[in-house]
Amino acid sequence: MSAASRRVAVIGGGWAGISAAVRAVQSGHEVVLYEMAAELGGRARTVPHDDDLDLDNGQHILIGAYRETLELMRTVGASAEALLLRQPLALIRPDGRGLRLPLGRPLPAFARGIWQYRGWNWNERMAVLATAGRWLLNRFRCPPSRTVAELVTALPTKVRDELIEPLCVAALNTSADEASGQVFLRVMRDALFGTPGGADLLLPRAPLSALLPRPASGWLRSRGAELRCGFRVSALQAQGPGWSVDGEAFDAVVLACSATEAARLSEEVSPAWSKLAAGLEYEPIVTVYLWGEGARLEHPMLALPSDHQRPAQFAFDHGSLRDEPGLLALVASGARRWTAEGLDQCGRACLNQLRETFQGRGWAAQTRIVRTLADKRATFRCTPDLRRPPQQIAARLYAAGDFVDGPYPATLEGAVRSGRAAAACLMVRHDAPVTGSQRKALRAALR
Repeated sequence: MSAASRRVAVIGGGWAGISAAVRAVQSGHEVVLYEMAAELGGRARTVPHDDDLDLDNGQHILIGAYRETLELMRTVGASAEALLLRQPLALIRPDGRGLRLPLGRPLPAFARGIWQYRGWNWNERMAVLATAGRWLLNRFRCPPSRTVAELVTALPTKVRDELIEPLCVAALNTSADEASGQVFLRVMRDALFGTPGGADLLLPRAPLSALLPRPASGWLRSRGAELRCGFRVSALQAQGPGWSVDGEAFDAVVLACSATEAARLSEEVSPAWSKLAAGLEYEPIVTVYLWGEGARLEHPMLALPSDHQRPAQFAFDHGSLRDEPGLLALVASGARRWTAEGLDQCGRACLNQLRETFQGRGWAAQTRIVRTLADKRATFRCTPDLRRPPQQIAARLYAAGDFVDGPYPATLEGAVRSGRAAAACLMVRHDAPVTGSQRKALRAALR
């Protein structure tokens, strides 16, 4: 190692931990990566199933604006072109209605997509364009205490139900009545009004583990990093200028585990930081896998009308995405009520929703549930005025994860950016002034 190199422990092998570990290795550090599960991936990985199917623990959608995630995939040798189906944003319902964004520059494409929205009258279309115009004039900013629902009170009910609520749930996993308007606007700015293609949907054509966790495992090992999977860290203690991880000395540590685990490990080290992390509240996501002979959807992803009897907001066709004919996945986000009632109840409700939505098609009545998966802590509740834990916990101790303070909600891109930022912090020597180039690198990582 060079004089600037350090021995670094990354605790947690989700997408944030992978990002931190890869960046640290690229910077010349010696890295040991700890992960409780048998494989890397965290909340975005593939889980084993008896029917010889590749089932993911959730249906994660990427978008074109996920620059850091796509760059990280390329770094570890995962081809986004081969592994992701790229298409312009389309929130299409089973009846064919919905938002379709055409190709081109973001603002004209959004305007054309709204103007061509089937089922909306002239007043409804103009209301959306006027609201978007106000967001632009205000530079996509609003008071931190404002909810998404309060941002869109001037919009007609149909527009709120068919456009705003699905976008809000998809991006923040929190209903518009409770979600942070400030975070929602940041997502809208970067996705819908950023660079051309920023709003494109990137739908996985392979199991989630193939997108990043497995390629990253091979990449890290080939470059000397040590991966300790199936290992839960018990204790973190200060040791001289560095840290002790279960009695093993490290120059610096990145806590890239869940907020709950990070709070446990940091409780003695930084009680205030630990309290912030432990105080986060969560929204669950339920994924119901179903199979039926000949089952297929008109599009790889459909937006579903949902209410108190119909839990799922989206349906995915694994036949067209992954060459697994007949396999569908229904996703219920913000599913606190349904997880409280039980997964069996949620699964049956999704099955009934599917049969009702696609009644008249021969395969619908014969469809059966394959498996119901729930992540009860899928994302933190992205509410107004939420205080999130900062990146730095103590000297040479940093946090990485989608819950760490930043502009984005709990997304893969937020996790990857947080990991990159934590790794950038490792460049700073605490016994020397920060150089201009280091400040520039840190600003770029935290942006």
